[in-house]
Amino acid sequence: MSLNLPLHRLPTSWTPTTNELEGRVVLVTGAYGGLGSATARAAACAGATVVITGKRKRQLEQLYDAMVEAGLPEPVIHPLDMETATPRDYESLAEGLQRDLGRLDGIVHTAASFAGLMPVSTHKPDAWLRSLHVNVSAPFALTQACLPLLTAAPDSAVVFVLDNPELVQRAHWGAYGVSKAALERFVTILHEEHDDDALRVHALLPAPMRTTLRRTAYFGEDTLQHPLPDATANAVVYLLSNQATAARGGVLDLRVA
Repeated sequence: MSLNLPLHRLPTSWTPTTNELEGRVVLVTGAYGGLGSATARAAACAGATVVITGKRKRQLEQLYDAMVEAGLPEPVIHPLDMETATPRDYESLAEGLQRDLGRLDGIVHTAASFAGLMPVSTHKPDAWLRSLHVNVSAPFALTQACLPLLTAAPDSAVVFVLDNPELVQRAHWGAYGVSKAALERFVTILHEEHDDDALRVHALLPAPMRTTLRRTAYFGEDTLQHPLPDATANAVVYLLSNQATAARGGVLDLRVA
């Protein structure tokens, strides 16, 4: 099985600059995770005001402290549990962005729920529903609540993170595999609805990274052989910038060709 979205590659000559996202406000979900924290740092390095969300306030505060200590612009903390948030919670987040920052130029959906590899016969129903909700329904609800802000910006982007379809369609990938297939279709539909306005819709397909999710999925693998998520985070900056216009509606494939 291959992706149905058009494939794009990161331009070999592209490197982020310190003003690539200057003046922009970017929201990162799952911000204290491996890819989330790397994305928050990369976006801040590129000049963006970064809003970091996640369900654990203490870990958001630790990321805030680390970014400030590194000399990066102060991020904005907004705790948000993608598993339990209501439509009103998403509306309140959008209202707060409008009130406090006056704009929103990008969302990066890095939050993910993965219960581990298991056959469907032993997959607990509540874990199945949690994965589908966090990985598909919650990104829909958050994006929908923020659409007025995103479409009001002169150039905006929403980035969804996929996973290798040749792997996650196999046995034991369960709800996570199903959710990534659904997310790909959501990208297609959302792009079709916004292909002629300021909002760009992008999917990202990372190469293997040194993350907790990777360690959970590939038990016994030496994940230290894989790079940190930093290069992937720089590719996210590309998608958030106006340099990625030609890649809208497609997937930026970071796997080795």
